[in-house]
Amino acid sequence: MKQKTLFIAAAAVLLLVFLLGTLAYKSRQSDQSAQLAERNREHLVRFHSPTIGKADAPVVIVEFLDPACETCRAFYPLVKKMMAENPDRIRLVLRYAPFHNGSDKVVAVLEAARKQGKFWPALEALLAAQADWAPRHTPQVALVWKHLEGLGLNIEQMRFDMVAPEIARLIANDLEDARVLNVTKTPEFFVNGKPLPSFGYEPLKALVDEALASTKR
Repeated sequence: MKQKTLFIAAAAVLLLVFLLGTLAYKSRQSDQSAQLAERNREHLVRFHSPTIGKADAPVVIVEFLDPACETCRAFYPLVKKMMAENPDRIRLVLRYAPFHNGSDKVVAVLEAARKQGKFWPALEALLAAQADWAPRHTPQVALVWKHLEGLGLNIEQMRFDMVAPEIARLIANDLEDARVLNVTKTPEFFVNGKPLPSFGYEPLKALVDEALASTKR
């Protein structure tokens, strides 16, 4: 009986040590990520980044996005909902992280739409139709065009514009910033320069709510 009690006590101690170690590790990871973001704040927002929301909004969400990413598609309306619930207080900045093979070409399509002042309608149309043009996570640009019909875009001009060297440089710049910030998956969010402590909608909303609250003090 005594031996059994000692065994249970030892197991409990080991479990406690493991849990404390895990918490300490996660805390160190979070601190390191925050320090990394602070050191590399200039890598978060570039002059070429698509933005929506007031320029002087007190809360800035930076999202590294891949248009072929299913989770990016799922998060987009959630972020828009947060913005709608806090009018003029949140600005969204998009950065490109086209990690799926072929996603860079879809980004080029979006940038070509931006040249015609239709970036956000084009993005929303492609996210809504993602299952069609990116079956099995494989983007197919040939399937993209039909989903942009009705937006008032000059498709032929877009086909020409999307191969412009400056778009390739823009994508390369965003990918390099993603590397510096240790962004390895999408979507990846930073709120007023702070990375998410853990991935998910609730951690994102908590970080946004914290930032909103701090601006009222």
